[in-house]
Amino acid sequence: MAFASLPLVVLASLIHASWNLLAKRAASGGPIFVFAYNMIACAAYAPWVVYLFIQGNGTVWTWVGIGFVLLSGLIHLAYSLCLQRGYQVADLSVIYPVARGTGPMLSTIGAFLILGEIPSGHGVVGLLFVVAGIGLIATQGDLSAFRRPGGQAGVRWGAATGGLIASYTVSDAYAVTILGIAPVMLDWFSNLLRFFLLAPLVIANPRSAIETMRGYWWPAIGVGLLSSLSYILVLAALTSGAPLSLVAPMREMSMIVGALMGMLILGEKVGAWRLVGCGVLISGVILLSGA
Repeated sequence: MAFASLPLVVLASLIHASWNLLAKRAASGGPIFVFAYNMIACAAYAPWVVYLFIQGNGTVWTWVGIGFVLLSGLIHLAYSLCLQRGYQVADLSVIYPVARGTGPMLSTIGAFLILGEIPSGHGVVGLLFVVAGIGLIATQGDLSAFRRPGGQAGVRWGAATGGLIASYTVSDAYAVTILGIAPVMLDWFSNLLRFFLLAPLVIANPRSAIETMRGYWWPAIGVGLLSSLSYILVLAALTSGAPLSLVAPMREMSMIVGALMGMLILGEKVGAWRLVGCGVLISGVILLSGA
């Protein structure tokens, strides 16, 4: 991985954990909350997109590229709704690690099979460490945690979210690295598509939508600004030459931040096994960065 790409991925991980904490706090907002933060993202990043258009260096548009932008928007929509539903039925400490653990595993396999990236020994071992560390953080060494009330729901929704993470990671990596679509363009038009697809929910019952968002506008602003920023940073790392098979797992450093936020902000219990999981996760990240 190019050295310049490392700070981008680290910063993206910190931002990612932060906006997921906000999304969890607004879990009951459901699809309306997703609509709200997509609307904010579209408005906030529109000047950047306009600037790129004026400069003429935003992207190279082809029918294939447009198809990948539409695909990105659909996958991200399913991801956003799945994640928000998961936060409604299970804890952050279950949904987040399961999603973040499933995603890199599948996206790395996709990078090997679809993008032709060649796995190294360090990369494979590092990936296994990352997945194992996330598992320890989620269960605190007790697999029966997934059999408790809400545990299975968390696994189902977390795994579904992780599968969608893997899908858009591989698809969007192809869009920015092979098709030459600028990261901010890809993310903005993806948000715009989600905005229009979710708009009928608001139009059908605007009064209910306003009531649903009562008390959730500040979290929506935070998620709208931070979720796009974190993903643009990841896509920028890919365009700078960092291989997807390393970028995707390295993003899981956000798990460390997530565990601390769960302990300090949400008051979740952090036992010895969760600390061990953080250590295993850090070891995996070190292996991946040197692969």
